[in-house]
Amino acid sequence: MIKHICLRWFKEEDATALLEAVLIIPILITLLMGTFDLGFGIALNQKTITSSQIASDLVSRNKSVNAADIDSIITASRLTFEPYNLNEFGIDIASIEFDENGYPEVLWRETRDTTPNDDAVNSTATLGAAEGEGMVIVTVRYTYQPYFSSLFTDSFNLEEVAFSRGRRSPTVEWE
Repeated sequence: MIKHICLRWFKEEDATALLEAVLIIPILITLLMGTFDLGFGIALNQKTITSSQIASDLVSRNKSVNAADIDSIITASRLTFEPYNLNEFGIDIASIEFDENGYPEVLWRETRDTTPNDDAVNSTATLGAAEGEGMVIVTVRYTYQPYFSSLFTDSFNLEEVAFSRGRRSPTVEWE
């Protein structure tokens, strides 16, 4: 009796499509949600790169900057992330000058909603060809929390560092 029921159940093909759908649809939905999160992650990474380059370019265009200039530059850098959440945005802007040995000395620094990136400053050691040359270093950090994949993974810390030389003067001074 049980043997006949099992054989009949294995030979039955009416519910095969339903069973296949039940097995495949969760996998397809998971792939769709993962693709959605991956797409947003890639877009936010590109925005992080663009944001750091915009801030670096705007600072390096000046001979000197003041607090109002830096506020405007940070606002322009933040606008790169529109329409995404700006609570996860942080920026560190540093103007450095090289000493006679080619080591960097921070002239001024503005850091908002993140920690200073001393590793980026230290990485420029011996890049100065002559005493008095300088560089602008901008670090942008953004924390991306995936919408759907948050059950499986933590947030991603996106970081981009942009280096630029002053266009009008060797260093960008603080007014």
